[in-house]
Amino acid sequence: MKQIVAVLGHPIGHTMSPVMHNAAFEALGIDAEYLAFDVLPERLGEAIEGARALGFVGLNITIPHKVAALQYCEPDPLAASIGAVNTLVFGDEVKGYNTDATGAMEALRRAKVRVGGKEVLVMGAGGAARAIAHALVHEGARVVVANRTKQRAVELCEALGRATGTGFDELPALVQSCDVLINATSVGMRGESLVRGEWLHEGQVVFDIVYNPPETPLLKAARSAGAKTIDGVAMLVHQGAKAFELWFGVEPPVDVMERAVRRALAEG
Repeated sequence: MKQIVAVLGHPIGHTMSPVMHNAAFEALGIDAEYLAFDVLPERLGEAIEGARALGFVGLNITIPHKVAALQYCEPDPLAASIGAVNTLVFGDEVKGYNTDATGAMEALRRAKVRVGGKEVLVMGAGGAARAIAHALVHEGARVVVANRTKQRAVELCEALGRATGTGFDELPALVQSCDVLINATSVGMRGESLVRGEWLHEGQVVFDIVYNPPETPLLKAARSAGAKTIDGVAMLVHQGAKAFELWFGVEPPVDVMERAVRRALAEG
């Protein structure tokens, strides 16, 4: 019988996860299919239980459900520490994991960016931002988290213990002074940017976790300013590869997954 996995989010039309995982299934000869479902926040618990009842192998959880999904699973220590999950594995229990941290750090490593001792500004305080900030602190970065609602950033940083939380009103000075800028908000999907081009400069690293479109307004401005840029595809692929391993117990073909995503994005 075909094995099923899926991603739950709202909205979900932008996702490249089905393209990526289905390419991996085909390459490995696994009889499985990856689907995407638009789930309203108030129906998340029902959707998770429904997928489990239908015999799904597991789920990915994306915006805006990563924090809320914690209450519907038994998180592993990393996910519990981060305070967000993006991968569920069904069995006797619903196990929760966070592969965003792995994906983000692998994207930085691939770009030969070391964050230890560097000042890193993370924009956003949602599930992805929580995972990234947690990983950055673990790598020895000096982390500042800025969010539209300052209190959410402050609470996140208090939980981390070694980071500073602030509001978006501080962005001009923070962007100009940081070594690495990471956008962990979804604004790039809407063709917008929280950062003005004149705040950016040569020598910085600018990483936007948005992957659709692959060149967001932020990355375009960063490239014009002479900064090193990293798009969100590498993070998507590597967090997806880790989820794949959790579901199926095998290492997926990362190169196949990335080619499939970039091809689909190029074709629009």
